[in-house]
Amino acid sequence: MTVSPEEKLDSLNIILPPPPRPAGQYQPAYLVENVLYLSGQGPRNEEGQFLTGRLGSDITVSVGYSAGRNVALQILSIAKDTLGDLSRIDSVIKLSGVVNACDSFVDHAKVVDGCSDLLVEVLGTKGHHTRSVMGANALPFGMILQVDAILLIK
Repeated sequence: MTVSPEEKLDSLNIILPPPPRPAGQYQPAYLVENVLYLSGQGPRNEEGQFLTGRLGSDITVSVGYSAGRNVALQILSIAKDTLGDLSRIDSVIKLSGVVNACDSFVDHAKVVDGCSDLLVEVLGTKGHHTRSVMGANALPFGMILQVDAILLIK
């Protein structure tokens, strides 16, 4: 028997946050035929405020990884709000992650692994994806990382 993404979230005791409101003049998601494009998302606390900091300065890889998992929840929340049902996701095509980091920081991929790992936990093989990761000296609102996603929809 196949477990739905919503059932998997329940089994992991994960409740999706409400979909975040755009922080500017853009759409959080745009569906074109069977491809859903999701705007860059950053980790947020329960009040909806961005989690901030720089890897290699005041944020550890472990905290960054947790922030990456948080971003996956934002992505899933927006997808559910847009599609009505996460079972409509046929696959995660690509993630693009940018990590707020010091010049000497080199573990960017380990931070974005948090996002990738949670998507695979929830979506199974449909969560496997291509990915690019890079670092930046600053991100909007000082957020720890930002990830955008492209999903194939049934």
